[in-house]
Amino acid sequence: MAKGMREIKRQIKSTQNTKQITKAMEMVAAAKLRRAQEAAVAARPYTDKIREVVASIANSGGSVTHPMLQTREVKRTAYLVITSDRGLAGGYNVNVLRKISSTLKEKHRSASEYALFVIGRKGRDYFKRRDIAIAEETTGLSDSPKFSDIKSIANSAVKGFESGAYDELYIVYNQFHNAITQIPVAKRLLPLDQIEVTGAKANYEYEPSAEEVLNVLLPKYAETVIYSAILESKASEFGAKMTAMGSATKNASKMIAGLTLTYNRARQAAITQEIAEIVGGANAQQ
Repeated sequence: MAKGMREIKRQIKSTQNTKQITKAMEMVAAAKLRRAQEAAVAARPYTDKIREVVASIANSGGSVTHPMLQTREVKRTAYLVITSDRGLAGGYNVNVLRKISSTLKEKHRSASEYALFVIGRKGRDYFKRRDIAIAEETTGLSDSPKFSDIKSIANSAVKGFESGAYDELYIVYNQFHNAITQIPVAKRLLPLDQIEVTGAKANYEYEPSAEEVLNVLLPKYAETVIYSAILESKASEFGAKMTAMGSATKNASKMIAGLTLTYNRARQAAITQEIAEIVGGANAQQ
């Protein structure tokens, strides 16, 4: 019995240590989530304004044309998949990888019909374990990523569409709604054949020409949307981590309560047995 009680006490101590770690990780994730949300919100005005200008030119009704605005027969599709470098984030990575896997199975009959651009170690390792080729990868993003961190892979994906190597470009990531809800989505980025003006329509004068401005702005707009998806993904990651560590902390508390109850019962049983033995010994001497 004493050995069993020592084991229970050891389990209680171990679970208490785990609880302290998960609680600290929950608090860190909460602080990082706030900063990630602020970064995502701060990037929206620039994204909205460049979308407004691009939509204004694209829908001007003139002879402005650009490869990124034209729909063509889909022979090959590119996917930019955004995951994290680390785990302990609940279903954050599992959900987005399940989303891209199901999309590939539904839309493509062979690996020659698609190309993968992957951000994050979890996504890279997932595809490498399954011997799925990766066109380009980026890992080691900081908790507050800058555009320069993903400029290379974003530029490669966009240039691939412009050059005709791919006929569609999708971004697959976790769309942030709140700390509890992150929804995996596969959003088509290119071609931009359905871009629309939102709100009041402004009149612009372009120098040297609308077409020249569009040639510069369209790639930048596509890269900006990718960067915005990165910021949303970071917010989703920290929200998922905060939720997962919060659940782990609650489960640890329940486990500690259950083990403490078991320990107290075992202790009471041991005391009762000792009393019974003392009483039994006293009666035997009479």
